[in-house]
Amino acid sequence: MSILVVGSVALDSVETPFGSVKEALGGSATYFSISASYFAPVNLVARVGEDFPNDYTAILKRHGIDIRGLEVAKGQTFQWKGKYGYDLDDPETIYTHLNVFENFSPKIPVEYKRSDVVFLANIDPELQSYILRQVDKPRLVACDTMNYWIESKRQKLQELLKNIDIFIINESEVRELTQESNLLKAGRAALRLGPKKVIIKKGGNGVLSFSKNCAFSAPAYLLESILDPTGAGDTFAGGFIGYLRKSGRFTSDTEIRRAIIYGTIMASYTVEDFSIKKLDSISYSEIQKRYHDYNRLTRY
Repeated sequence: MSILVVGSVALDSVETPFGSVKEALGGSATYFSISASYFAPVNLVARVGEDFPNDYTAILKRHGIDIRGLEVAKGQTFQWKGKYGYDLDDPETIYTHLNVFENFSPKIPVEYKRSDVVFLANIDPELQSYILRQVDKPRLVACDTMNYWIESKRQKLQELLKNIDIFIINESEVRELTQESNLLKAGRAALRLGPKKVIIKKGGNGVLSFSKNCAFSAPAYLLESILDPTGAGDTFAGGFIGYLRKSGRFTSDTEIRRAIIYGTIMASYTVEDFSIKKLDSISYSEIQKRYHDYNRLTRY
């Protein structure tokens, strides 16, 4: 069975101290889909404009991603421009042009409604709930969010979380959501909102996960070259959910931990180059090699 992902496909312009790109392929659903496609089939639901390059569509197809749910609307594709200093965890947003994505109201194709794994990428929590009402009893539902939704639609987000199996969120967001500065307290407080598991992304400091009976901490993969962190969190989510779909053992703490490592590995490829350039060019055998390198790095 396939993974259904609903989110943004965008054109990103990014500047870092190490280079820049203009209108490169980006968006939360893009990074997630390409990452997850190394492990399992992916069905993508998103909206782009008439200006969306055919070459970018070809990249998605080359990864076996089903794009029957990729709507092409009249107008321009969602665009974001960001600038990073040497603190790569804190980008400055130069502009955000939602364009055709502003009025996105996802309609799930009939062929996708029986996907047994659903990932709700970072969009309005009301839309995330709307999507869930369109699918047929998935075995696993995961979602992401951001500070904007926490601040503007906290109640709707909390209603959504009662129907979520795995909640993926970064450290600043979980602190704001729970009003807890300590991440251990914040992770446990987030669990009380309804999800069965909470995954906290800490950027270059790794990942924390929480479930009812245990907590788990994983460091980031050590790299000598980091060019662009854009999309790393969505890539992590794709590798994490993709591995879980491949495993099929959605409730196993051991498999959850292994999935976190695979998500970490996938994110490590994204940050090594701009946009999806590195993520697009790797092989499954390279992923496995890095996974084993990570095990050697963290074994004691």
